[in-house]
Amino acid sequence: MAQGAGVAQQQPTWELVLKRNSIERLKQEKFPLDIVHELPDLIAKGYEAVPEEDIVRLNWWGLTHDKPKVGTFMVRIKVPSGRITPAQLVAIGRISRRYGRNYSQLTTRQGIQLHWVRLDQLPEVLAEIQLSGLTTAGGEGDTVRNVTSCPLAGVDREELFDVRPVVEAVAKFFYGNRDYSNLPRKHKYTISACPAQCNAPEIHDVALVGVWKDGRPGFAVRVGGGLSATPRISRDLGVFVPAEPVDGVVEVLRAITDTWQHDLRYRLSRAKARIKFMVDDYGPEGVRALVEARLGRRLEDGRAPEPTHDTDHPGVHPQKQAGRMYVGVPVPMGWITGDQLVALGELVASFDGDVRFTRMQNLIVTHVPEDRVGWLAQALAGLGLDPHRNPVYARSIACTDHRFCNYSVAETKGKLKDILAELEARFGQAVGGLRIYTDGCPHACAHHWVGDIGLQGTTTVHPEKGVRVEAYDVCLRGGLGTRAAIGKPLLRRIPEDRITEVVCRLVEAWLRERAQREDGYAFRDFVDGHTDEDLQAIALGKEVLEEEAPRRPVVRIPGMFLPFTGGADRLEVEARTVREALEVLRRRYPRLVEQILTLEGQVHASVNLFVAEEDIRGLQGLDTSLAPGQELTILPALSGG
Repeated sequence: MAQGAGVAQQQPTWELVLKRNSIERLKQEKFPLDIVHELPDLIAKGYEAVPEEDIVRLNWWGLTHDKPKVGTFMVRIKVPSGRITPAQLVAIGRISRRYGRNYSQLTTRQGIQLHWVRLDQLPEVLAEIQLSGLTTAGGEGDTVRNVTSCPLAGVDREELFDVRPVVEAVAKFFYGNRDYSNLPRKHKYTISACPAQCNAPEIHDVALVGVWKDGRPGFAVRVGGGLSATPRISRDLGVFVPAEPVDGVVEVLRAITDTWQHDLRYRLSRAKARIKFMVDDYGPEGVRALVEARLGRRLEDGRAPEPTHDTDHPGVHPQKQAGRMYVGVPVPMGWITGDQLVALGELVASFDGDVRFTRMQNLIVTHVPEDRVGWLAQALAGLGLDPHRNPVYARSIACTDHRFCNYSVAETKGKLKDILAELEARFGQAVGGLRIYTDGCPHACAHHWVGDIGLQGTTTVHPEKGVRVEAYDVCLRGGLGTRAAIGKPLLRRIPEDRITEVVCRLVEAWLRERAQREDGYAFRDFVDGHTDEDLQAIALGKEVLEEEAPRRPVVRIPGMFLPFTGGADRLEVEARTVREALEVLRRRYPRLVEQILTLEGQVHASVNLFVAEEDIRGLQGLDTSLAPGQELTILPALSGG
């Protein structure tokens, strides 16, 4: 079989994989899912005595260090397609109140996460979550993550067909399945028959996109989407998979995932392990051929449909069920308390409804009797969940935030809250359709690459104060749906005390131009109608000179290492090799280099160093050359989950 361009002819050996990839060694030494059985022993040892390798393995149960690392954990709960019952809402709310300081966050994968849970409380918390009918298994780690969908599956009048049986079967098969819990990296499925494709199939590893063919419901397949530091829009595999039997859909998902997970090329380096790199190497046609070879049969030809329109399903609308309505509810920044979850569950149970979490960190109440919509809206507002809040709060998202995340280098949720409040104060409902996506680091958990305005946290030296402060890169020209595109960073290192005004200038210029038109002039129309230089000048309120390219190599520092650099996440160094760069850093920040190199001068097994997306272990090691402007990225081995 012909291989794609750039794909090596010879498969690497497991010996080479284990030599280069510390996480692959970690998984070989002890299967991560089994760590749950060791929790009593870990608790008995005490948090400080728990090996870091076992802390990493806890990721496979959706458990991750809170920041700072003092023994409390984030607990990420998987909710397939975001559909949650009133009883489950009450259960999670009570867990949040008892163990998580009454605090929760809705996620961009239609799940929910708790924080502040102590190590000694984890067995009780996991047991209570399981008792509710939910799970954390595979919430992080090299697993199949939460399966997402259109939140209105089964109730939307416009859906092509109901995908809930498929989602349920896929979740039942893959969640906690040992055969799919040692993947090269995380793996994200989305399954929907929403004609608007609100579930973002463009940025998923594997997306099943609903379509009809010859009178049969089924799916087109898109593969290889993803964001992080190397964003990709998924590509059409060119096939049709019938929705029935459901086992046939699971079989195809297994074949796609197995084709990737059993190719050792994608286990050598965690920086290039996601399935998007396999699609880069082989192309969609080549990947299809590999999948068909694994299946032992040819798949039907098909074509992924284009989205018909753009929506996140806000507002109040009739369902396909007569006399029933759904009510979209903004949850600003995804913040929701345990008290709100309990009260919401009890409220929705009173009319036999349910709730759907959305990828936009909001919720939708379904099966509302038509004559009780007004009553429900008033009751929700009384809980602090006002359905009539300015839509900009529903369309803007932020990642976990530097308050909890060890990778984040800048505030996200609090900063987004401030920006939205200022936009609303200045422009009112005119900004209702705007999407601002805010990330604290390059992992892009809040999808800054595809927002109307994407903000990525960084740091800079303040031009007036002369001290290092949090800052943001500004990304424009991105989008999903009918205008899917990866955005472009147009402004770099805007200090945190100036970013709100930068955003307001861009929005004000857009609204001023929109007022002179009659054609629904969207923010994307505005940015596409201006040059990069125009947009930079508008944002900064002055003529912009093009930023000079770095003349020396640049070292990127993750959030958890910032205490060792005085907060600097980007450092220019005079160096020709990685070794020389680390020597420069050793003189400036000796404690930083202690986190990177062992006493013997080798890179710690828990740390990866990347040059041009390649792990230096696969290049010339510490003697890997660095060119002016080239980036050396320091990343903990499991960074990005």
